[in-house]
Amino acid sequence: MTQQTETRTTTWTLDKSHSNVDFSVKHLMISTVRGHFRDFDATIELDEANPESSTVSATVKTASIDTGEEQRDTHLRSDDFFNAEKYPEMKFRSTRIERLDETRFRLTGDLTIRDVTREAVLHGKYEGRIKDPWGNDRIAFTAEGSISRNDFGVGWNQALETGGVVVGDKVKLTLRIEAVRRP
Repeated sequence: MTQQTETRTTTWTLDKSHSNVDFSVKHLMISTVRGHFRDFDATIELDEANPESSTVSATVKTASIDTGEEQRDTHLRSDDFFNAEKYPEMKFRSTRIERLDETRFRLTGDLTIRDVTREAVLHGKYEGRIKDPWGNDRIAFTAEGSISRNDFGVGWNQALETGGVVVGDKVKLTLRIEAVRRP
């Protein structure tokens, strides 16, 4: 008799009011500008028995960029950067999840910005799971990584007289995710 392993996959949707998609990038080679996106969504298909078989898909609305400076945000939405009108979304689809220990993992996936898709790697941490006061199952993760904006065609820049450039190429990403289990 063949023994079958039961797979238990649960679906989790992002709780936007308790999640953040943040970024930072060097300005003038000496300081760091931080910002976030206000409109994003994600779904996690969690394989409870084998988390490495889980999947993550996410979208971020490029027009929702917010650095706290409207003139800069308008420039970031333009064709010099995201061209939010032509490319309204950035997308991420996981291709591999590697468990590093009980709480840490490496999430690899295809990131698409301006119709350019490249592999992106995030280093994550499982923050915990709980039942909230209203009876909902909740789960939380944090993840960090970095990408080259030039790899995605987000290459506007200006050279400085003293050497260097106005905007750094390396963009650091920080995600703080809370998700609710779908019934």
